[in-house]
Amino acid sequence: MNKLIATLIAGLFASAAFAQAPAPVAAPATPAVAKAEVKADKSTVAAVKTEVKVDAKADAKVEKTEMTASEKKSKAHAKAAKAGAEDKVKAETKADKVDIKADAKADKAVVHASAKADKANAKTEVTAVKAEGKADVKAATGK
Repeated sequence: MNKLIATLIAGLFASAAFAQAPAPVAAPATPAVAKAEVKADKSTVAAVKTEVKVDAKADAKVEKTEMTASEKKSKAHAKAAKAGAEDKVKAETKADKVDIKADAKADKAVVHASAKADKANAKTEVTAVKAEGKADVKAATGK
């Protein structure tokens, strides 16, 4: 939950930074250059917003999976504690297996939903959009 809150706050600051009015800039050489710069800026802002959203969603997936794993482990151990004397070892063994499976599932969720997959894709998209915007501005200036 802390990661999710931190990500949302970071996204808020990032969007606030982009929402501020830009500093006065010298008049562009041509309207085409100005149009290309505006288009590039809008694309970059949209890509950054998407990246923050994807990060938050990935963190939420991981958090949910970890909570589910914790609940399953707690239930299994509670059931083992209630087991009779002759079934105690069997119930504890089963609880240990549930622990192992729940941990494995949570680890897979971290790998697939977290920084390794979704965040890397979002970062790649942001980089591509920024590069495309720079190329548009360069083409409009004719340099």
